[in-house]
Amino acid sequence: MLKRHERYFRIGLLPHIWCPGCGHGVITNALVWAIDAARLDQDRTVIVSGIGCSSRATGYLNFDTLHTTHGRALAFATGLKLARPELSVVVIAGDGDLAAIGGNHLIHAARRNIDITTVCYNNSIYGMTGGQCSPLTPAGRVASTAPYGNVDRAFDMCELVKAAGATYVARSTTYHARQLVRLLTSALRHRGFAFVEVASPCPTYYGRQNGFKSAVDMLEFYRQQSVSAEVAAGMSAAERAGRLIIGELHRSDAPEFVSEYERLRATARGEGGGHGSL
Repeated sequence: MLKRHERYFRIGLLPHIWCPGCGHGVITNALVWAIDAARLDQDRTVIVSGIGCSSRATGYLNFDTLHTTHGRALAFATGLKLARPELSVVVIAGDGDLAAIGGNHLIHAARRNIDITTVCYNNSIYGMTGGQCSPLTPAGRVASTAPYGNVDRAFDMCELVKAAGATYVARSTTYHARQLVRLLTSALRHRGFAFVEVASPCPTYYGRQNGFKSAVDMLEFYRQQSVSAEVAAGMSAAERAGRLIIGELHRSDAPEFVSEYERLRATARGEGGGHGSL
């Protein structure tokens, strides 16, 4: 942590409670670096979390923060952004929070293209509650609820939100920390729904059940399995199977929800503007 970044943390609440080797501290630190690089106003930035290991980050971050209910971080964030459009709103949530109970909120936030940056702390498991399978646990991997291996196929969250309408989509890992800062900075600067998935090691529950001897082994796995989006574009489907495609995966332009809502309100008040495509 650089000295200038200390102001973004509630220093008195550190050290954090995450397990040794957990990647969530790396993601949280990268987010702070990105907020600094994007020059967001600390007093006009709100960070919203749900429930789970990742959600503890809001307790350590020196912003206005909301620690909400499981799966509902995006619902709270949507209400906040509509009520206070001038604020920068960031959602941080785990794979279980976003892909399971909160999956419908994720789809519709992407569909609306609301100006919220969402960071998925993906450790591929329910870490806080005992190591159960999440919707992002890879098929064949072991969990407390799948002692003989998971039979479900995992979501590709980036493809999911892209198909739903997100206008900025990226993926990185905690091994690629410098890349992660760049992608988060781009996401924060983007106007519209921005989604960044980050592969994060959970050595306590995921790692020890799946043959990883340490968090370092998990980071090495990320290094070996990751391939840039540019390189992946020239690979066959068979070559891409099982690989982590990292980098900026999608960027597009579309009407932003809050702006469209404000335009509609102005029309309803008789201030002109027409109905457009409504």
